[in-house]
Amino acid sequence: MSGREHGHDPLLPHGAQAVAAPPRANDELTDELEVVPGFERENLQGWIPQLATEADIRAVIEKAFDYRGDVTITRKNGAEVTGYLFDRRVAPTLENSIVRLMLASGERPTVPYSEIAAIAFTGRDTAAGKSYEAWVKKYWEKRAKGEKNISIEPEALE
Repeated sequence: MSGREHGHDPLLPHGAQAVAAPPRANDELTDELEVVPGFERENLQGWIPQLATEADIRAVIEKAFDYRGDVTITRKNGAEVTGYLFDRRVAPTLENSIVRLMLASGERPTVPYSEIAAIAFTGRDTAAGKSYEAWVKKYWEKRAKGEKNISIEPEALE
């Protein structure tokens, strides 16, 4: 969904945007946050799935694309390449479908799906445990200890 389509209400006149109603005078302000539950991320770190069928290859590549760590791809000729899978181009055939990796050296090799023998989720998932719910929990723990000017800083990647 594009930014233009996001939030567009076809019932409003062109260019008009819905605006949240301001709080009423008698609404009570509290220190409680309303938290909407997110979705659970699979823990893929260390996983080496079986790639028996074309459907398996396509499904694992989609998981690797969503993974926030490095993967190691073993080609059918035995060569391995390890990096962050940042792009994939899906086509009707495995020969025409490709993945692109970002290597530590800065290189960005392309690997056709048809050359992939195995994919291992070898790098640390940098997004693990960094959900909004985890941030809120840390915030409230610090607040319960009486800390002021609470700032939750991101962890170092490595």
